[in-house]
Amino acid sequence: MKKTLIIPIIALCLFLGTMTIAASAYGTPESIVAAGKVYVSSVTYDPAVFFTGDVGTVTFDVTNGNTDQGVVVNHATFSDIDNNIKLISGSYDYSSNIGPGKTQTFTFSVEADGRDGTYYPTFSLSFRDADNLWYKTMVQIDNTPLVVTILDKPDAFTQGRKKTMNVQVANPRKNDVYSVLLEISGTGITSTPSKIFIGELGWGANKTVNVAITPDQPTTLVTTVHYANGDNIHKVTTDLPIVFGTDKKQANPVVSNIQIKSDAGIYHVTGDVTNAGLETANAVMVTTLPPAIPQDPYRTYVVGALKPDDFGSFEVTFSGENGTSIPLQLLYKDADGNIITSTYDVKVSIPANNSQTNGLPLLPILAVVIILAVFVGGWAFYLRRNKK
Repeated sequence: MKKTLIIPIIALCLFLGTMTIAASAYGTPESIVAAGKVYVSSVTYDPAVFFTGDVGTVTFDVTNGNTDQGVVVNHATFSDIDNNIKLISGSYDYSSNIGPGKTQTFTFSVEADGRDGTYYPTFSLSFRDADNLWYKTMVQIDNTPLVVTILDKPDAFTQGRKKTMNVQVANPRKNDVYSVLLEISGTGITSTPSKIFIGELGWGANKTVNVAITPDQPTTLVTTVHYANGDNIHKVTTDLPIVFGTDKKQANPVVSNIQIKSDAGIYHVTGDVTNAGLETANAVMVTTLPPAIPQDPYRTYVVGALKPDDFGSFEVTFSGENGTSIPLQLLYKDADGNIITSTYDVKVSIPANNSQTNGLPLLPILAVVIILAVFVGGWAFYLRRNKK
């Protein structure tokens, strides 16, 4: 064979070999039919709904519906034409075999980079012996945060007094959130507790918690809710002005019907306590303050709990030096355990220790002496006149 014929023959052999490989790569009718039975059986986004800027994952389960034939795949990718859902991990660029009836999982890392809305990225899977599988997915970006609502708060706050608030945390999103933590803070505020762990909060669900607040000054109470959307941490903050004032609903015990008696230097003060407020006055007690000196048997009188418009009687005993009035102290606890006190002046005339005789007041004794003197004088006059 001449040398000039060798090169064309070699080229022809290479061409025919290439055509054979290409035909083999394109596949047979059987392989194309087998690839047609491969389908996406499930799609999972985590988180289910994204905030703008959230990073998460999308997982595709691909199932081979053939019962007797495996299918070879060699390339899988995820893409969004407008890049609202960006792929931040690599594609699958290696070949693998999905056996009959088996499922293979493909997971991609993605980032939400669009505004609120619904988007349709595409998953594609290449077969060795058939055309590609294309599958559109749906994912949402929604920047709606959790909502904090003060359901119930005091009519007014008072310095140093503890008050209870009802705080509701609600999830208006279309997906569950996790690791929900409510934090209460503010300058000059003591909160019990200051942090409350709520945990998982389903979509459309809410959770109400009670928080006791003790303010030392007019200030701003700050409620902050921390939560996780997938692996992304978010928070929402709500401010509540704390202004001091008079609580129109609080209990209001009032002392009335005061009666005073004395016995051997001990004064007995009796009266009634009426709750003129709209809340219950708990553990109502009555006692006296200096210059009075509490004495047995009633140094302090416990009236007990008084509901609105309810009343109870009391009696306290004391001694003391000369004076015109003594302070009567009224003490009770509100529903939050705060101790509230008030003072009433009781007008009395307290005689000196040496102004009493056998335990009887001096004025009644003088009256008896005068009556006796008048009687004796009158009797003596009557006897003298009859003798004449």
